[in-house]
Amino acid sequence: MKTIKLPLTILFLCFATVMFAQKAVIKGIILDENNVPVSGTNVTYKDSGTISDFNGFYLLEIPSNEDVVISFSHVSHKKIQITVNLSPNEDYELNPVMNTSIEQISEVIISGRENKRVEGVTTITPEIIRKMVGANAGVENLLKSLPGVNGNDELSTQYAVRGGNYDENLVYVNEIEVYRPFLIRSGQQEGLSFVNSDLTSNVEFSAGGFQAKYGDKLSSVLDITYRKPVEFGASIDASLLGASGSVGGISKNGRLSGILGIRYRDNSLLVNAKETETNYRPKFADAQTYLTYKFTNKFEVSFLGNVSLNEYNYRPLTRQTNFGTITDPIALLVFYEGREEDRYNTYFGALKSTWVVSDNYTAKFIASLYQTTEQEYYDILAEYRLGEVNTEIGGDQVGEVEYTRGIGGQLTHARNDLDALILNVEHKGNLSIEENNIEYGIKYTREDIRDRVQEYEIIDSAGFSIRPPIFPPNNQPYNPDTSPIVPYTNVRAFNDVQIDRISGYAQWSRKTNLGSGELWLNAGVRAHNWTVSGQNITSTTQTVFSPRAQVALKPDWEMDMLFRLSGGVYHQPPFYRELRDSSGTVRPDVKAQKSIHIVFGNDYSFKMWDRKFRLNSELYYKHLTDVNPYTLENVRIRYRATNNAVAYAYGLDLRLAGEFVPGTESWLSFGYLKTEENIDDRGYIFRPTDQRLKFGMLFQDYVKVIPSLKMYLNLTYNTGLPGGSPSYADPYKYQSRLNDYKRADLGVSYVIVDDTKLRESGWLKRFKELSIGAEIFNIFDVQNSITNTFVRDVYTKVQYSIPNYLTPRVFNVRLTAKF
Repeated sequence: MKTIKLPLTILFLCFATVMFAQKAVIKGIILDENNVPVSGTNVTYKDSGTISDFNGFYLLEIPSNEDVVISFSHVSHKKIQITVNLSPNEDYELNPVMNTSIEQISEVIISGRENKRVEGVTTITPEIIRKMVGANAGVENLLKSLPGVNGNDELSTQYAVRGGNYDENLVYVNEIEVYRPFLIRSGQQEGLSFVNSDLTSNVEFSAGGFQAKYGDKLSSVLDITYRKPVEFGASIDASLLGASGSVGGISKNGRLSGILGIRYRDNSLLVNAKETETNYRPKFADAQTYLTYKFTNKFEVSFLGNVSLNEYNYRPLTRQTNFGTITDPIALLVFYEGREEDRYNTYFGALKSTWVVSDNYTAKFIASLYQTTEQEYYDILAEYRLGEVNTEIGGDQVGEVEYTRGIGGQLTHARNDLDALILNVEHKGNLSIEENNIEYGIKYTREDIRDRVQEYEIIDSAGFSIRPPIFPPNNQPYNPDTSPIVPYTNVRAFNDVQIDRISGYAQWSRKTNLGSGELWLNAGVRAHNWTVSGQNITSTTQTVFSPRAQVALKPDWEMDMLFRLSGGVYHQPPFYRELRDSSGTVRPDVKAQKSIHIVFGNDYSFKMWDRKFRLNSELYYKHLTDVNPYTLENVRIRYRATNNAVAYAYGLDLRLAGEFVPGTESWLSFGYLKTEENIDDRGYIFRPTDQRLKFGMLFQDYVKVIPSLKMYLNLTYNTGLPGGSPSYADPYKYQSRLNDYKRADLGVSYVIVDDTKLRESGWLKRFKELSIGAEIFNIFDVQNSITNTFVRDVYTKVQYSIPNYLTPRVFNVRLTAKF
């Protein structure tokens, strides 16, 4: 029997080898004209075929050594037919580009971009982000040009949306929620944003009325998608403000793809141009990577990693700020001693797996870990003179303080340390049943925070120590106070806090018809349960529910109009910063802030000058309860942790976008906002983010006779914000406003190499893109301010609000290259 088995085995193996040799594999990623992956494409030959997955990836086995006609078909794109003839066992990569079928799009709206239009989400092209000029260029810089989004500090990447503050915005990267440091202020200490523009393939933004699938914040959602390379590529961007570089590629078999980005930021160019003379040595650097491995066509695992190392060393020397009126000019002259040293290192890692179980069901599993270690140390003595300015034009002493109204000093001290570890585990599902789409998710979060706060401020005026305003009124320094001398502010606390959260959502969506028009429906609910515990803390558990809904209607009109109504209840369960009051004490019973939000929107697409334009309009109203009041101390948020206020916000946002210049995308924005709060039923006052009017313009152009010479212009005009109030002061007594914010940034670049000017010889042939340029920040050298510093005049008993001015006109040069 053994002599018979061996020949049979050999015969079987030969037969199997022959059968295997008759097969080949064709695979790749299906893209549209904008290089966006097209999912759900039917890839067929004869009676066999497959469907491209959520990333546009397909893999199909076909016979070898024969002509095979492969068809690529999608309901919103033109059909493609390609004939291939592959060798046995050949693994061939083909990445077809499908063109949009205009006739079908007008009848069927199912593309990703149209879905975002229905949801009220603004989609921004990443290429605009990378090219647009700004002192802190990036995604956030571009968001500030949108209506309803405000950010008056060019050194910060933080932004406020429709009356909310910086802590009320959600940020996702590839569906993974990301965090920002706790202690660091939103300004020159801040450094880099988490989002790396070099790695970005898609940017979506919602300013309100978003669906239940997004998290528990009050104001906005920024949803970033990092790209998956389909070939090797690299880029470099360098300027006087820092440098960045990225490299990406894909393995031979197409299973593994990855991209890596490294950035370095130095704000010295901007800070050294401010009115405060300083020795400034910042070091902001980070490295990010996004890796994806496809085990099969229906299962993949991705990893998002980030390491950020930041050091901020600041030694102020002198400052002179002129303010007042033409007839009564006043100057503050300050001499400094001491320095500030801040360090914060963050480490973030996340694993995400996606499993296409069937054509109708997709499951996702996400686990992430975020750690931040931060220190904020400073000892700065400021000795000041407050006096009248010499206005004798042509004199030797013009502009100098010639008569002193008040003298004094201020000593600020801090030794703040924080160590936070945040763990997330999440499952999401997407189920399609005929015309219905059901999405759900459940998430567990563990926050472990150790925080030491030790800071004080001593204010001296004409030799007298000024007591805190929370003490009973007195007539210092004219009448002495016999009470013990205490610092003006003094905060000392050590907090060891753990927060456990379980949150989840379920939502239903459906597309149907209403008469001859098309109707989209969405309804969902979120739930959030959290428990605050820790050392010397009474454990407290709370639960909130947030129902939300959207309705969108596209009438069967000649005009391309879409109407949208969305809203619901939005809760923001407190994060650690919101639990800590001004004395540093953690209050575990702080409630979630609540907002009832209603948004009515209209999208009108039309042609003008034979080019496409779109006018987006949104009218919104927010009613807020259980509001946690806060003050802006310079650029740092300080919460009261009391839930003792109610508030409202309403406004109108308009944005006209299109090709004002052929081949470019530009837009004009207008926003009106009014937001006020009522603390302890004392009456309504301005909220710190009450910025009434906003005009923005983002404009691209090029010289017709020299099309390689391009121009980028970013214009912003905002009416003045409230000027803030001193720490511990009654905000009802500080309702003045800053001057209007006016800023224009201009960038000019010359394209040496791009898609239209590829070089086939010489050293330039290795570049896919190469450009050089110059930038001017704050072209008109406007003195904008962000908040006030408050100084007391002993002679007149007046407390002056002295503006903290932002950066003047600054020049920069820039080099960009892609390989």
